Amino acid sequence: MSIHVALNHVTHYRYDRPVMLSPQVVRLRPAPHARTPILSYSLKATPGEHFINWQQDPQSNYLARIVFPERTRELRIEIDLVAEMSVINPFDFFLEPEAEKIPFGYSEEQTHELTPYLVKLPLGRDNAPKFSRWVDNARALCNGGRASVDFLVALNQQMQNDIRYLIRMEPGVQTPEETLQKASGSCRDSAWALVQVLRHIGLAARFVSGYLIQLTPDVKSLDGPSGPEADFTDLHAWCEVYLPGAGWIGLDPTSGLFAGEGHIPLACSPEPSSAAPVSGFSEKCESEFEHHMKVERVWEAPRVTKPYSDAQWSRIETLGHRIDADLKLHDVRLTMGGEPTFVSVDDRDGAEWNTTADSPPDRPTKRLLGAELLAKL
Repeated sequence: MSIHVALNHVTHYRYDRPVMLSPQVVRLRPAPHARTPILSYSLKATPGEHFINWQQDPQSNYLARIVFPERTRELRIEIDLVAEMSVINPFDFFLEPEAEKIPFGYSEEQTHELTPYLVKLPLGRDNAPKFSRWVDNARALCNGGRASVDFLVALNQQMQNDIRYLIRMEPGVQTPEETLQKASGSCRDSAWALVQVLRHIGLAARFVSGYLIQLTPDVKSLDGPSGPEADFTDLHAWCEVYLPGAGWIGLDPTSGLFAGEGHIPLACSPEPSSAAPVSGFSEKCESEFEHHMKVERVWEAPRVTKPYSDAQWSRIETLGHRIDADLKLHDVRLTMGGEPTFVSVDDRDGAEWNTTADSPPDRPTKRLLGAELLAKL
């Protein structure tokens, strides 16, 4: 399945007086390691009189540093991109043998390189009782050498079950203790809590800010939720854990799922503060903030669940008849040959039906079945 979608994202600040702005750092360009192909991308900024420099931070995230030399009554940033949405299997990775079971330890070299992603908030029965208990329970989950993937699936789903998702407009990120005390939080709160849990059990983890694109399915689910009723996109946050052999693997504690084709990372960092979509200051003023996003399909490949329409089939058939007429006009003669292929229903994966010409001499299954078919024919 392949669907091309156009995403539009507008962030708009309006000020009650002309103000000077500090350089604005914008982290709204898909990260280099994004697995969803980005076919086109553009960033527009208002006011038009500005200077823009593209940079990369220590984590290789793309940064647009925008300098506005004059006073302005507004700041508007608009992102347009086209992404190719094709199914990504989030479990399509291999692990090094030493990382196949939890707990495991990183090599000395890996530990040195991953140091920023292993920094932990302190635990304490007095100042963080719920968070401490949650970490203890997570450690208990991996006792006895549990398969790493199974452990991460269970941990991610447990976080999703324990934290009720809500849209929180206040700035900043809650501490893990605050999120667990309230049993609720935004996507960034759940993501940061999971980052800290992973670090406390010895796994390198980082905070991710990005776009989430969800498309309505072609066919309704028979035994579970069918997903969104309409195509949808928004800014989102999740986390990534480093597994030797696999690299950075995305976990979304808001949904309890591993990150797939709809998760497009924009900024990955050790701390949430360095993954903010827009960073900068203005002179003292009153401001109004507006933010909106939309996604629409611009191209879709025909597929089993959504095949060609009647009008498309009619055009294909008309073209086929025209080609037939041209071939006949130029006396182009076509022939078609065929070879019947027979595979045993009882042993379709056997070597004689796939790679060897005949069955072993002590078990001439292929020869006997072939003779039986010949007799029936």
